[in-house]
Parts: sequence; structure tokens; C-alpha cells
Amino acid sequence: MEQEGLDHIVYSKNVLEFVTVGNEYCNQLENSFDKTSKELLTIMVRILPLLYIKAVVLPKTDFVLEENIEKTVREEDYIRVQHTLLNILGQHDDFLEVFVQDNELDQRDVASSISENLTDIYQDLKDFLFAYRIGVTDIMNDALVEVTNSFEMYWGQKLVNVLRACHNVLYSAEDLDDDILGGSESGDPLKDNDWFSRFQDQWNDEEN
Repeated sequence: MEQEGLDHIVYSKNVLEFVTVGNEYCNQLENSFDKTSKELLTIMVRILPLLYIKAVVLPKTDFVLEENIEKTVREEDYIRVQHTLLNILGQHDDFLEVFVQDNELDQRDVASSISENLTDIYQDLKDFLFAYRIGVTDIMNDALVEVTNSFEMYWGQKLVNVLRACHNVLYSAEDLDDDILGGSESGDPLKDNDWFSRFQDQWNDEEN
């Protein structure tokens, strides 16, 4: 018998936590226009690992609808987010990536982009979140299948690739803004985010 109502897998703890982190990731990118490069990178090196953890434990389910779910992120939406990130990162946007799909045999370095990788992840998450918020169980179910499959085959690898690049720039670039790390007045860009504090408390409770 299929699950019904709030007992359905789409309302399970792991899915709801993934929705929370995915929503925060999208919000951070959509509202990044006033961030400095160091603020943006500081947020990314914290939220990307958390997003990966929440994605890797998503429950498995099967498609129930005959038609594919409509995608909602338009090309202009993608371009707006990507260009905003590119303007923030500037010369730090480009990085060399060795692990690229279909490139394992020759292992050549391939030019890649932090802003494009972050926006690719955003696109899949935003499509999932829009479908999930419709509130129709079958649509939510199939959106979960799609985002899980895409994580395994596509954006999960992009996430770990771009996390390495963000870490490298944040901790090695000498010409980043000096308004985050090192005790500046602007402080911690995540200190006022309830979602991050909530997950920190959860980890502490589990360790104790």
C-alpha cells in the first residue's frame, strides 16, 4: 500500500532537512548581489558540505507520474544568478578541474567556473523546490526522484569540485576583501542565520 498524507516519504525528516538547506542555498545565491567575494565564499564553504550531507541520505523512491515535471528555472533566471556571482568573484571565478565526466582516461586539466558550477546546482535545487512547494504528493515524489538522480549523476560531483575551488580561493588568495576573516567589524556572515545554528545544535546533541 502506498504511503498517504504526512506519512509519505516526501515528508520524512531527511527530505524536510534537505528542503531547508536547499532553500537556504538558493536564497543565498539569489540575494548575493550585496556580498563581497569573501562573504560569498565563506558562506559556500559552510553550506556546500551541509547540502552534500543532506542530499546523500535522501530516501529512494520511484516515479509515479507518466509525464515529466515542468522545469521552472528560465534561462534568464540562470544568467542573472550566474552573472551576479561572476561579478562578485571576478578574477577568482576560474579554476582548473581534473575530475570531469568522460575525461577520466587522459586526466587533463579543464577550465571551469565557480559561478557556473554554483548556478548549475542552484538550477536543479530550485526546480525541485518549486515542484515540492506545490504540495501535491505525486509531484513532490517525482521531484524527489529527479533531484536524487541528478545529485548522483550530475550536481553532486559539481558540488565537491566547486567546494575545493571555493576553499582554495578563500584561504589562499591574498587580494580578497578583508571584511570577514580576521576579526573585522562585519563579523560572521552566517551568525544571524537560524537554520545554520539549528543544524549546529543538532550535531552537538547527537555527539552528546
